[in-house]
Amino acid sequence: MPGVLLAPEAPPLVLEPSDEAPAQARRYLIGRFRELGHADDFVGRLVVTELVTNAYKHVGVGHIVVRIFPDVREPLTVIEVWDESSAHPVIQCASDEAEGGRGLVLIEQLVHDWGVRPLNEEGKITWARCAR
Repeated sequence: MPGVLLAPEAPPLVLEPSDEAPAQARRYLIGRFRELGHADDFVGRLVVTELVTNAYKHVGVGHIVVRIFPDVREPLTVIEVWDESSAHPVIQCASDEAEGGRGLVLIEQLVHDWGVRPLNEEGKITWARCAR
């Protein structure tokens, strides 16, 4: 993430990889966005759902950690999802018949920017910055 200063934040949300993880992440995001003064949480809910679902479906082991905090240099909010895989998410060109594969394309269109940061230990953080 280029040049982002991290502000003090609320404790992260730690999830087990399960089909309930995206809903738990949405509830956490709704609360954090409310605390941060967001008038609308639609894009944030979409982003956190996609990133947590990808971690659950494509990694499926270990914990998923969600952090949401303000970018102190710009009027943006950072959503981070950590998982234990070093494999990066890939934007796919889904066919009209495909049941999935469009989430990252949507994220790319809706957020200020997004990316992936490898961790020194095993795993990665997939992040997105949304307008406040």
